[in-house]
Amino acid sequence: MTTIQLGLKENWKQFTLLVIINAFVGGMVGIERSILPEIAGEEFGMVVKTAILSFIVVFGVTKAITNYYTGALANRVGRKNLLTIGWLFGLPVPFILMYAPDWNWVVVANIFLGINQGLTWSSTVVMKIDLVGEKNRGFAMGLNESAGYLAVGGVAFLTGWIAGNYGLRPYPFYLGIGFAFIGLLSSWLLVKDTAHHVKKETDSSTAKMLKNVFRETTWFDRNLGSISQAGLVNNLNDGMVWGIFPILLATRGFSIEEIGTIVAIYPAVWGISQLGTGKLADYFNKKRMLFFGMLIQGIALMVMIWAETFIEFTMLSIILGLGTAVVYPTFLAGIADYTHPRQRAKSIGVFRLWRDLGYAIGAVLTGIIADIWGVLPSIGVVAGLTVLSAMIIQVRMNESKP
Repeated sequence: MTTIQLGLKENWKQFTLLVIINAFVGGMVGIERSILPEIAGEEFGMVVKTAILSFIVVFGVTKAITNYYTGALANRVGRKNLLTIGWLFGLPVPFILMYAPDWNWVVVANIFLGINQGLTWSSTVVMKIDLVGEKNRGFAMGLNESAGYLAVGGVAFLTGWIAGNYGLRPYPFYLGIGFAFIGLLSSWLLVKDTAHHVKKETDSSTAKMLKNVFRETTWFDRNLGSISQAGLVNNLNDGMVWGIFPILLATRGFSIEEIGTIVAIYPAVWGISQLGTGKLADYFNKKRMLFFGMLIQGIALMVMIWAETFIEFTMLSIILGLGTAVVYPTFLAGIADYTHPRQRAKSIGVFRLWRDLGYAIGAVLTGIIADIWGVLPSIGVVAGLTVLSAMIIQVRMNESKP
């Protein structure tokens, strides 16, 4: 029988495989990141912002709920099984987006995509935390989120380029077919479950057991609650960038290729930077990292209201990506720090429930504001909420690890 050991070096083969699979997970989101709002306007004649952003609402709600159940079922069903099932839900997505006769089918595709993302991304997150133990937890999350969001940015750029040269459909979505099939086969044939690693860490863990994982992760624990609200607001502003940002750039007169480039820079910087910020989360105070990361995001979003040129939007996308990179691996490492190994998957599921509901809340909020008052006020409101979230972290969260 193979001796179970915790650590990045000890489990590098499985860890690397999961990083690669998570890149395919991110690629599934990237295929629609820069072009769906354009498809809504050009092919389906949609102009109302709340209607256009309906796909993000559906995606966010579906992914959030799936995140929760992935965490709740991880110990019972198995991480590997949930990962494989998630890819089965991803298979129809590119085909529906390629041939959708009306916008309702795009919304249906995003139901499948939300389930796919909730099952696959949550499973890879939990499995990597299981493998590495406590020492390199932040670095592990940096690698995981880096792979995912580099893929989001890279594929967003590619789909924008393909759409600019060959049309909005069907060619950009061919990428998604490859991602889904490779992800499914890799998860099914190559990934090993991490249940034994969880048991090994449980035997030596001194973390306290939470009385009610849902309530305490949501708000009532000062640390977990602070992280959860920040995660929600972070994805709230990401939902705005996903849905409203391409519309803002179009009103500024940028081409579809330029929009694809600017939109891709933000997740690309976010992805690359997490290779460093994840490791920093293992050494530096998580409260301060979360505070400054959210504050930087809020300032970058506020300045976007006055931006005009390609260079200005590029610089702001870089700053926004850096701010997001500081908080994203720190969120997950922080949740893992403050929960017992046996409750970790469930606590991460609750956190990811609230975090990804931010997509839906951001899309609805910014869509309504944009329809009533315009695109710029919607960006200003989201920027203000992001700064407020930073202040909540500063006031409420403890500085020390448990």
